[in-house]
Amino acid sequence: MTTALQGLLERHVANGAVPGVTASLGTARPTVAAAGTLSVGGPPMAPDAVMRLKSMTKAVTAVAALRLVEAGHLALDDAVDRWLPELSGRPVLTSPTAALTDTTPAVRPITLRHLLTSTSGYGMVVAESPLRRALADSGVDVGVDPRTLPADEWLARLTALPLAFQPGEGWRYHHSFGILGILVSRVTGRPLHDHLTDDLLGPLGMDDTGLWAPDAALGRLPASYWHTDTGLEEIEPAGGGTYAGRPPHDVSHGELVSTVGDYTRFARMLADGGRSAGRQLLSAEHLRLMTTDQVPAAAKTPDSFFPGFWDGSGWGFGVGVEKSGRYGWSGGLSTTFFVDPDGTVGVLLTQVEVGEQTGALIEEFRASSG
Repeated sequence: MTTALQGLLERHVANGAVPGVTASLGTARPTVAAAGTLSVGGPPMAPDAVMRLKSMTKAVTAVAALRLVEAGHLALDDAVDRWLPELSGRPVLTSPTAALTDTTPAVRPITLRHLLTSTSGYGMVVAESPLRRALADSGVDVGVDPRTLPADEWLARLTALPLAFQPGEGWRYHHSFGILGILVSRVTGRPLHDHLTDDLLGPLGMDDTGLWAPDAALGRLPASYWHTDTGLEEIEPAGGGTYAGRPPHDVSHGELVSTVGDYTRFARMLADGGRSAGRQLLSAEHLRLMTTDQVPAAAKTPDSFFPGFWDGSGWGFGVGVEKSGRYGWSGGLSTTFFVDPDGTVGVLLTQVEVGEQTGALIEEFRASSG
C-alpha cells in the first residue's frame, strides 16, 4: 500500500524536482520511504542511501560540544582561545561593511556559547562589502566546501580576516560551526570523526554516519545536482566527490554524510528528552537551551540573514526554532529535519541544491506532519 509519505516523494520525483529522495515521518515507529534513483538514469534510491547532510550537521556538532560540557572539559562561557589560539585578540570591524583595515580591538573573547549561537563574529555576509569579497577571495565563503582545505588551513584563512562585530553582539550564519568542529577535535585531542564515532554516533547506532562515506558504502552515495535553465546539472557523481572515501587531510571543520534511518535516531533522541536506549546522552537543561531561541533581539538585524528569517524564527544551538515549538534545520542540498512538540520527527534527505523546486518539496514535507 502506498503511504501518504511515499506519494509525496513520488510526486516530486515525477515533477523533476529531484532524481531521488528518502524520508521518515512519525513518532516511535515512523513511516520510512524512498523514491526515484541514486542519479539521473541510475539505480533505484533505497532508504539506506548515504546522503550529504550539509548544514544538518550543525545540530550533531552542537550535541557533541554540549556533551564535552557535561563531561567537565569546558563550559559554555569559557573562552575558546585556550584551544583555538587563532581566535585570540581578533580585530573587529567598526561596522560590518567597513574597510578591512577599519577595525577596533575585541572587547571580549569568543566563547563556546558564541559558537553555538552563531554570534562569534564569523559567518556569512549577505550585503556586498569588503568582508564579503575577502571571504570569497580566501576560499572560505559559504558555498565553498571547506573540506577542500585541511582544517587548520581553513581556520587560518578565516581568522586572518576581522570579525564582523563584537562577539555576542551580532549574528552570522555558518562559519561558527566549522570552528566548533575544530574546537571539539582540539579539546579531545582527536579528529572530530573519531570522537563523534565513539562518543555519540556509536551509542546512537548511527553506523552509516561520518565525515565521509567509507569505500564499502560508495554504492549507496547518490549523485548531487543543481537546477539550471536546461535541467539538472551534476555537482558530484554517484559514488564520488569530496565525501567519497577517507579524505587526505583533517576535515574536522567539515560536514557529515548519513542515512535517513541514522539521522532519525539522532532526532528521536532529541524528541525523547536527550535519551536513547535508556541512556541520557544530553541533559534536559542543555536540550532546553539547544532547542529554544538563544539570540539577543539586538543581534537579529535584517542584514544578518535572509529577509524575513527572524519574523517567525529564532536560533538555539545548531537549530532554528519556531514560535510553534518546532525546531530543526535544513542543508544546502535540500536536506531537512524537524522535531515537533508532540514528539513527531521528520527527516527528508535528497541531493539537489536548494531552490524553488526543492523548496516546494521541503515545504510540503514540513506541512505533512500537521
